[in-house]
Amino acid sequence: MKLLVVEDEALLRHHLFTRLSENGHVVDAVRTAEEALYRAESFNHDLALVDLGLPGMSGIDLIRQLRSQDKNFPILILTARGNWQDKVEGLSCGADDYLVKPFQFEELEARLNALLRRSSGFTKSTIEAGSLVLDLNRKQATVDEQSLQLTAYEYRILEYLMLHHQQVVPKERLMEQLYPGDDERDPNVIEVLVGRLRRKLEAMLGGKPIETVRGQGYMFNERCK
Repeated sequence: MKLLVVEDEALLRHHLFTRLSENGHVVDAVRTAEEALYRAESFNHDLALVDLGLPGMSGIDLIRQLRSQDKNFPILILTARGNWQDKVEGLSCGADDYLVKPFQFEELEARLNALLRRSSGFTKSTIEAGSLVLDLNRKQATVDEQSLQLTAYEYRILEYLMLHHQQVVPKERLMEQLYPGDDERDPNVIEVLVGRLRRKLEAMLGGKPIETVRGQGYMFNERCK
């Protein structure tokens, strides 16, 4: 997924960027609330991690502004503040969960996955469409319990399409899922990746779960649960 990380501590911001990128996410990592607002306005994100103790505009005020601008993605607060009033204020202004520093990365990843699943309407760590099963924790796809051999990019596309099943996903949105926001993007790459993914799925499933909606994008047309 495409994540927005707002953390002013340079070392922690670097670690979050590195670890989350290694786990298959596309990460926008910024230092200030002002940078975060620009990124949120310019690009689509699936979730934000927001430190409360930001320089200038506070994390609380950033969350309020994001919500006032109808940014509905889940927000996870990162805070060094242990008192319950700060946690309540953060949740009351629109955040969905919080994590107190210092934290274990494994707990952070588990909370992120849970928020992403819930925001897409799923409660389990797997997504099923008939015999096709996606394991969101292991980042693996199987058909009738046989592994579907996908590259990391192919898996990211399949995961995003299944999380947004029966919705048209624009090609530009898929490009944002694969590349950081300021990189040059080639739409032909998406066409090649989707074509390869489609052939692999059709070979094992026998059907055509990914539909091209001309001029709009792609849709995973089977219902997922």
